[in-house]
Amino acid sequence: MKRPVKRRTRLERPSRDEEPALVSNVAAALADGHPLALLALVSSFVEAFDAPPHGPPEPDLPSHDEFVQTLLEIDLPETSAMLAVVAEFLDEEMLQHRIRREIISRVHALPHWLAELPRAKPADRVVEVVHVLGDGENVIIGVHLPDGYELTAVIYIDRNLGTLVKDAFVVPEPVDELVERMLDLTDDPDTQARDLDPADARARIIEAITRSTMTYPEFESDTWPACRPLLEWAAAMLPPGGTGYQRPEWDDTALAVLTADFLTSPFGAGLDDADHRSLLEALLWFGTDYGPGDPLRWSPTTVKILLGDWLPRKILGDAAYLAKAPDLLRAFIGFCHHERGIRAELTTQTLDAVDEHEPDYQRVIRSARPQGPAALLAAMGGLGPMGPNGPWPPTGAPLADGLGRSHEIMLDTLRRAVGGEDALNKLDATPLPDEPFATDAIPADVHDRVAEVLALVDRFCDEFLDTEYRTACRRFLARAAAGDPEIFRRRSKPATAAAAVCWVIGKANMLFDPDIGGRKMLVKDLAEYFGVGQSGISQRSVPLLRAIGVSPQYNTVDLGSTEYLTSARRARIIERRDFYQAMD
Repeated sequence: MKRPVKRRTRLERPSRDEEPALVSNVAAALADGHPLALLALVSSFVEAFDAPPHGPPEPDLPSHDEFVQTLLEIDLPETSAMLAVVAEFLDEEMLQHRIRREIISRVHALPHWLAELPRAKPADRVVEVVHVLGDGENVIIGVHLPDGYELTAVIYIDRNLGTLVKDAFVVPEPVDELVERMLDLTDDPDTQARDLDPADARARIIEAITRSTMTYPEFESDTWPACRPLLEWAAAMLPPGGTGYQRPEWDDTALAVLTADFLTSPFGAGLDDADHRSLLEALLWFGTDYGPGDPLRWSPTTVKILLGDWLPRKILGDAAYLAKAPDLLRAFIGFCHHERGIRAELTTQTLDAVDEHEPDYQRVIRSARPQGPAALLAAMGGLGPMGPNGPWPPTGAPLADGLGRSHEIMLDTLRRAVGGEDALNKLDATPLPDEPFATDAIPADVHDRVAEVLALVDRFCDEFLDTEYRTACRRFLARAAAGDPEIFRRRSKPATAAAAVCWVIGKANMLFDPDIGGRKMLVKDLAEYFGVGQSGISQRSVPLLRAIGVSPQYNTVDLGSTEYLTSARRARIIERRDFYQAMD
């Protein structure tokens, strides 16, 4: 079967020597006999010049406009074919109109299916293929193309790694045929296919794609992320308004009941003591806060994550205490699988994983290493003086070798957020003032364009946030427009730029972080308000950040200045600064 081609790391305007290769590749795709060949080829090109929202940018990466301009300057049937597909994949209305006008003005005869591509429709059936242990699922959607062609996309969403797209591919066959073939090849009694609401499928796919773009380095295969533009185009055909992935709610009462049920069961016999209860609390914490949020779901993969990484780094304690975790885990796996009715063979495989990873685990917990919340969250700056179960470190808790260095790592994250050691030491929590938008340094020819973005930003802040956020957003927008006015000379949706401005300031102030107290908002709510895609927001933020001299980073937005931080964010930084400085 045909798979989308692997993406190029860079896309530049082809030279005269390169043009024949580009043209011949497109010509071969057009002659393939199925539209997927051309759709996959163009998808790989579009993905190649999409600026990564996180991680180091690729040098000299062209913009959408530059890529399209290259195709517009080469008046050939093959470039017209590419442009017809690009117009469908890009979510930029002005650019789409420009492309379509150019195609109409040319005299090239395109295949009928390609000329009618805007009339493609989603397949009637959407399917998810799931395994009982729940490490991930394949979401399967199809597209009916003009002239009777069909294609089907398979998106594997990994639940252990943050509910993100780990792999995906597209094949030239109907959904039902592919699902039947997948089940025949798998031949697994624990795997089943079930229909999925199309609106829910759209929400889940977009959510998982967005999270994958925020992972650095991103997972790659021969077909992913080269097929991402094609998947986004197909998913956008599904109806909106669906529900994405929902984490189960486990309050203290529910966890207490689960703890009592386990300790009073035959599986928990002899484990009702202080150490085992404390370790069980850690297992429940892992189960509820990581992966899909189900503390009764255990697989060989989750065992590997827990023993191979999470417990040795996350849980503070000496070796004698931590050494009890594998036996407790064995008992708890038996209890959970019994409660869920998991087949004995799968329980055996999961317990075998404990046996496989315990030797390394026992070695690691006896080695010098950082321990506790600081070791896990240093890069993200996501934990302050209060841990999930009270003050950290606990009174009398032994500090592992190397932990003394972790406070310095945490202080470094605070220095990056505010702009250095001096700024951190002088930090105060005075509220940001209500100040007007500064236009002095912005070129006059982009004033109108910037004003459109500003109006949307102000309205959002007035409706959902406050004066401090509005001031921070105004400052960021003003400096970005002054630093790189070309951003606002390109044709793009003002709503996307406005959403990106609010997203950057929200990220810098932990607005979307579920673990930080205070004001809360979901990124998807921000995206829905502005009517844009979540992936488009983070992508559009990249040039804005560069315009003020900030490089995009994995998972965090450190603007390096206090002028963008609200009083609540600065108060929290002060609290954490004092805590970690006291550890000296």
